[in-house]
Parts: sequence; C-alpha cells; structure tokens
Amino acid sequence: MILVTGGTGLVGAHLLLKLAEDGHSVRAIHREGSNLQRVEKVFGYYRKDAMALFNSIEWIVADINDIPALDIAFIGITKVYHAAALISFDPSDEKILQKINAEGTANIINLCIAHSVEKLCYVSTIGTIGKTFDGKDATEETPWSPLEANVYGRSKYAAEMEVWRGSQEGVPIVMVNPGVIVGPGFWDNGSGAIFNTAQKTYGYYPPGGTGFISVHDVVAMMQQLMASSIMNERFIAVAENWTYHKLLTEIAENLKIKPPTKALKFWQLEVGRWFDGLKNLLFKSGRTLTKSHIRSLKNQQIYENRKIVKALSFEFRSLKDEIRFCSKLFKEENP
Repeated sequence: MILVTGGTGLVGAHLLLKLAEDGHSVRAIHREGSNLQRVEKVFGYYRKDAMALFNSIEWIVADINDIPALDIAFIGITKVYHAAALISFDPSDEKILQKINAEGTANIINLCIAHSVEKLCYVSTIGTIGKTFDGKDATEETPWSPLEANVYGRSKYAAEMEVWRGSQEGVPIVMVNPGVIVGPGFWDNGSGAIFNTAQKTYGYYPPGGTGFISVHDVVAMMQQLMASSIMNERFIAVAENWTYHKLLTEIAENLKIKPPTKALKFWQLEVGRWFDGLKNLLFKSGRTLTKSHIRSLKNQQIYENRKIVKALSFEFRSLKDEIRFCSKLFKEENP
C-alpha cells in the first residue's frame, strides 16, 4: 500500500488522482478539518467518475507531528510520497515552519525506518537549490547558502537533511525540487494566486523570473522515479525558465484581459516592503514582501533540467497548454 502526505495540496491532490487511476491501494493522511472536497473537485476536472476514484482512497486523520496517529497510518505501507509542508515566507513563521517541515519530515523518516518502507519520494523546493553569480545555470550540485534563502527555503533544506539521513539509515529515497508549480484548483494560495493577481489587472509586473513546471509533470516525475531503480538522488523539476512578465502576460491573454506593461522598480518594491512591515506591525497581517523576496527578484536564476531528462528520458508538457487549461477553469469558477 502507498501512503501520501500532503494529499489536500496541489501536488498531493493530482498525485492521488493518478495513483487511483492506476489502481493502486492508497492511504492518505489529512489534518482534522482539512478541505477534502477540494481534492474531489480536482478529480472532477479530469474524470466523470471523480467520486468513485476519490472514495477508493483510504483517508486517515493524522498530523505529521502526531507520531502515534502516524504510526497507525504506516501499518502495511510499502512506499511513501511525502508532499506535506507549510508554505510561508513570513519571517515570524520560522519556528512553525521548522516544526512542520523539518521535524515533521524527521517523523516521517523515522517511521519509514521503523516500518521498513521500500522507497520514499520527497517533494522539496527549488528554494534549496543554490544560486549562481556568474550567469551559469543552476544545477543539483550548485552550492546552497542559508544567507540567500527565505525562511521557507531554510525549513525545506533542514527537511532535506532528514531525508538524506533516512537514505543513510536504509530507506531508499528520491527527491524532486520543483520550481513554481502551475496547476488548477487552488486559486487562493501558492501559484494559483497568480491567476487572481493577473485578473486584477494592476498593470505592473515584478522584475526577474524563475523556473516553472506543470503539476502533471511533477506528478509524472515522482511516479516514474518511484517505479525506477534510481535511489538516493534529487532532481530539479523545471520545465521552462520564464520571466514573471511572460507568465503574467500569458495568463492575461488567456483570461482576455489587458496584460501588465510596467515593470516594478526596485525602489518601489522597497517602499512596498516598508508598508508591508508597517501593516504587519499594526494589524498582525503577516509579511508578504520581505528582503529575501526582493533579493531574489534582482536577477533571474536559470535552472537546468538535464539530469531528470537524462535519467528518465523525460518529456515536459507545454507550460502554455497548462496555463490555457488553468485559465479556462479559473474563469469558470471566478466569473
């Protein structure tokens, strides 16, 4: 039986759909009160028998920091996909990020060891891939520094250290480091929020850019790595390197709205960061624009994907096709 953590997120929901379609016995953990209906909605984007597939999954209430509940969830498990994580870039959330992302991953690894799990796939982030300063593309081997990273990236790096520890203690692992993941159904957070931003037609776009990938590619990569003999390796998961201007323009064109035409200046971002800090101080609203955000926008880092292409003869989907599909669904759900 396969165990999936983070099944109520973008990657997890699409992974559960594929596993169910392929006829696997699947168990998924979720926190009490989490939105399972959103997972079923994602299934419905692709299948008329969404409810039957959703009902084929065994759901168990468990938190990745609740070891007794996790121990029960691990009974009879042979393979694990660990996609659960808290995503926040607010420096005030550093402790809880470390608690969920790093300590939670340590718990998963310890139970994989205790239950003799055959293989684990961990979903990390491109934020744990080092940056280059000579114009070269970043690879899996590019040195990483915590000084360059935001609080989320630091917590995921700590989680990666736990995964590597597991590999040294007998658990075969594979790891993917996705860029910004594009996929439908989660319009209020993560990459889904970009569609909301584009719809508001502010007219401005941030400088820089990063690596992007379809959620379907991330899931396919994970499944293929788990089915392969590859172990104890990590792979950058980026289909294309785009500027934010190109992304927002592509979304705007599909939403049939005016694309952004004005690049934000760095002084404007600094002013925005100051007001963001003041708003957080007065209203405890949480930070949405930090120094690390602005630093990452100054230069577009290009990420190389040759390792995964070579290892799996992997062929990526078109980002334009994914954006077209997501835009169609976004318009239907946000008229």
